[in-house]
Amino acid sequence: MTSYINHPLLKKDAIESRLYQQILAGDVLKKGNTMVVAPTALGKTIVAILVAADRLNKVKNSKVLVLAPSKPLAIQHEESFKEFINLPCTSLTGAVKTDERIKRWEESRIICATPQTIESDLLNGRYDLSNVSLIVFDECHHGVGSYSYVYLASRYVQESNFNLILGLTASPGSDKYKIKEVCENLYIQNIVVKTEDDADVKPYFNPVEIEWVKVKMSGELAKIKENVDKALKVRLKALKNMGIIKTVSVNKVDILKARSRVQGEIARSANPDKELFQAISILSAVINVQHAQELIETQGVQTFNKYVARLRKKQTKAAKSLMWDDNFSRAVRLAREAEKHGWEHPKLREVTKILKQELGDNGQTKLSTSRFEDKSDESASKIIIFTQYRDTLEMIHQKLEKEGIKSAKFFGQAPKDGEKGLTQKEQKAIIKSFRMGEYDVLLSTSVAEEGIDIPAVDLVVLYEPVPSEVRMIQRRGRTGRKRTGRVKVLITEGTRDEGYYWSSIRKEDRMKNQLIDQEVLEELNASAVERMENQRNVKVIDKPKKENNFPIVYADSREGNSKVIRHLTEMEIDVQVRSMAVADYQVSDEVAIERKTAKDFVDSIIDKRLFKQAKELSEEFKHPILILEGDDLYTGFINPNAIRGSMASIAIDFGISILPTRNAQDTAAMIKRIAVREQNGERTPIQIRTDKKPVSLLEQQLFIVESLPNIGPVNAKNLLKHFGSVSKVLNASETELQEVEGIGKKTAKDIRKVIDSKYLYFEKEIKEKKLL
Repeated sequence: MTSYINHPLLKKDAIESRLYQQILAGDVLKKGNTMVVAPTALGKTIVAILVAADRLNKVKNSKVLVLAPSKPLAIQHEESFKEFINLPCTSLTGAVKTDERIKRWEESRIICATPQTIESDLLNGRYDLSNVSLIVFDECHHGVGSYSYVYLASRYVQESNFNLILGLTASPGSDKYKIKEVCENLYIQNIVVKTEDDADVKPYFNPVEIEWVKVKMSGELAKIKENVDKALKVRLKALKNMGIIKTVSVNKVDILKARSRVQGEIARSANPDKELFQAISILSAVINVQHAQELIETQGVQTFNKYVARLRKKQTKAAKSLMWDDNFSRAVRLAREAEKHGWEHPKLREVTKILKQELGDNGQTKLSTSRFEDKSDESASKIIIFTQYRDTLEMIHQKLEKEGIKSAKFFGQAPKDGEKGLTQKEQKAIIKSFRMGEYDVLLSTSVAEEGIDIPAVDLVVLYEPVPSEVRMIQRRGRTGRKRTGRVKVLITEGTRDEGYYWSSIRKEDRMKNQLIDQEVLEELNASAVERMENQRNVKVIDKPKKENNFPIVYADSREGNSKVIRHLTEMEIDVQVRSMAVADYQVSDEVAIERKTAKDFVDSIIDKRLFKQAKELSEEFKHPILILEGDDLYTGFINPNAIRGSMASIAIDFGISILPTRNAQDTAAMIKRIAVREQNGERTPIQIRTDKKPVSLLEQQLFIVESLPNIGPVNAKNLLKHFGSVSKVLNASETELQEVEGIGKKTAKDIRKVIDSKYLYFEKEIKEKKLL
């Protein structure tokens, strides 16, 4: 007989009583900030719900914040918490309007959200984390670098009166230092690992059977690869002769390191040797050829041919040299012939064979195929095929269509080669159709690795192994949720497929060993405790009240996710995020700051943005400033003299001061110092440039008229055409205004009200002083 957990805040007979989940929840509540590492489908969300129920019950009127890296996953958590807990629950994502987000935050006890949305709202002062008694970081392995999880954990430790942090992940990574970084960033003091082999888990866990499916490269592919290999060998020999590499037996990582060294030499030289630029071009070509090699070995001729077509469009020396290379050109011709004759990679035939065996010889499930019948019966066989490349995904889809197998393509939102990405609404519809049995096979890129809820997948086919243990675990976790799961990994013999597979296996073993190594855990724990104590000593700076004289810094909304704003909020600075037409930061009417990282500075020279931005900045502000952040300015492909010339032009031709900073924190400190100097302890009103200043007389006239209520560009032109001048527009009566096309009674009344109303600023100021 099934027993259920009883709790004042949990719905009756909603959560099955599983001892291991209750122990995990108890550990979190007893030991403090914890990372729970457990396979997908082991019920980590239930653990979070149990911890949340306890915190909400004990800490009266508090809130629980559940963070997830994607909108679909955040909404999925909202549905789970609503299913089990008797308290108001909501979701906050970028799709929800600002006012509605504030309302939902105030009215709800459980908030499921994307981290970027919460970060933006906190930076804009819409609410704070002071009454949040638990914060859950789902897929917490994302908590590295500048990802929003890092800032939110720091902010939470500072603000909350009773903080508790719970991190959930199936795979924190194999690198000890990566695990340590996640733990430090999220203040994790305790790591709990659960595996499918644990005695208390086994009764609830469906095993996953993994099968290698080896295929041999066809003769046609081998010939193509032979010519690609020759093109690569020629370039590697040239690099060896130049002293750039020591041996021709190198991998992609070795080539990237070599390129970095050459870029460093170019950066350090006032007049770089031409051979260094030649080496950079050859190294770039090598990277292209290595990628082409991988496509031939692991994907097939169609994917290779599409890559070559993109390469042909590039105007770089590296790309052109490949198109002129006899060996590479021969490989391209052979690949075209192969595609013309329908010669496929053996994997494609193997995939078709696997699916027909799984679904039946006719490629259909044995269930009724009536379009009106609900085919979500769990006895229906459902399959996911993962592939790294969207080109390969399209190739498999076309093959399955010819074979009469119903499949759906599932990929990300970014467009590629003229093909639009899938919107979140479209992604959701595809998953729903797949669940209902309209498709037997879901063809997916990495977008389906985490965060989608597909409970009854019987088979996962990996078109190629990936060297990342995190991604392999995520892919494997898509099956085995309702019954025994199966994974088939396609591997081309004698290729990098084998190396990638073994790499992921070794990394996964290393991850497990490190997570149970007591010395490693103690080291992580000590580091997290120390950081938490340091962070708690950092005073949280609330939005300044009128009596405070903290400097004010206006930041452009496009800087919202930068580390600079995060660091500014930790200083005695009033940061106001606004949509600004020019500059990234403004500290007075005369001083505005454009911030560029070294990479962005170089990129803006190449795409010709730099001088346009400089012109606008110098025209809008009396004292414009450019902050140049980072010390890797000369590590790109552009000649250092071009960079120096651009800097000279910015300073001399446009009169913009250039201030160097080391990193985002240094940039924040510099902006604060400029604001302190400029404002001199006085909080005077600053006119923010939400629109660029009009330049011509016509632009100025339109600018003035467009500022009137409900007047856009079209109505402004109509008004000026009708009355002939700005003064006549401003002096027109309501009746006269209504004679103009597009101007109704309400708009005319609103215009006259703005023009005729008395300016009340000084009266308001006098009243405020009397109250004080």
